[in-house]
Amino acid sequence: MLYGPEAGMVGYDPKADGRSISSFEVAVAGSVSGLVTRVMVSPLDVIKIRFQLQIERLSRSDPSAKYYGILQAGRQILQEEGLTAFWKGHVPAQLLSIGYGAVQFLSFELLTELVHRATEYDARDFSVHFVCGGLSASAATLAVQPVDVLRTRFAAQGEPKVYKTLRDAVVTMYRTEGPLVFYKGLNPTLIAIFPYAGFQFSFYSALKHVHEWVLPAQGRKNENLKNLLCGSGAGVISKTLTYPLDLFKKRLQVGGFEQARATFGQVRSYRGLLHCAQQVLREEGPTGFFKGLSPSLLKAALSTGFVFFWYELFCNLFHHMKKADS
Repeated sequence: MLYGPEAGMVGYDPKADGRSISSFEVAVAGSVSGLVTRVMVSPLDVIKIRFQLQIERLSRSDPSAKYYGILQAGRQILQEEGLTAFWKGHVPAQLLSIGYGAVQFLSFELLTELVHRATEYDARDFSVHFVCGGLSASAATLAVQPVDVLRTRFAAQGEPKVYKTLRDAVVTMYRTEGPLVFYKGLNPTLIAIFPYAGFQFSFYSALKHVHEWVLPAQGRKNENLKNLLCGSGAGVISKTLTYPLDLFKKRLQVGGFEQARATFGQVRSYRGLLHCAQQVLREEGPTGFFKGLSPSLLKAALSTGFVFFWYELFCNLFHHMKKADS
């Protein structure tokens, strides 16, 4: 199987003759990139989730608003819950990142290779990366959705904690809400993840081509910086285009968990995706669809940039290790 990390490209590259890494190494690179990135962006993820779940306006002028800004929310969480609050749900979040990264990158490589071998399309085209990126993310989402629900519940709860441990959360949720609780928010997740991941992979590829066109003389000396910047740009564009669906997903995932949200302000229950969208529009206005966008874009820039950065770095490392052994 021939992949293109040595050439600075995610996905199957038919021109990368002799520069092959195994499926296992692709999965490991995807897992490690997700693991390292998750540690770095977890505080922003916690703040983003708190913003998304707040019914009140994110405004200093609203006296009932618990949070209204990134710095204010960070200070308040630190004061009320301690430093570890920024890594609430970190164990399920890491399981999510490791599993998601492995499935997503491996399936993306396999799908782009399949396109090259079974069709006349160029595996490096924008449209191919969009479709393969969306399908690979959908597969990864189905694999890790239960862990994503657990992560959201842990990040959403305040003090005192409703769930003490991961095992306690799994047992309690299963007993009180049934097995389908672990797939709450799946519909908006799948609807959002396909275009989100599709845009991530396709814009990442496109931005790298633009970078090489604008700065052709840079060569490979700034390859890692280029991967980071193009990944960050792809993350910001993708998140902005699909953000409301991410908010709906988070609102639906904490359904049945209202008692843990009481100290944060108003709580709502939603019957489904359309009901959630209608209620948010009616009560919070169009801007309600974009609550938490600022920390989300900051997180998207960092997380997507670093995921691609670490992924390509580890793929290159595996390639050079093989080269040294041969």
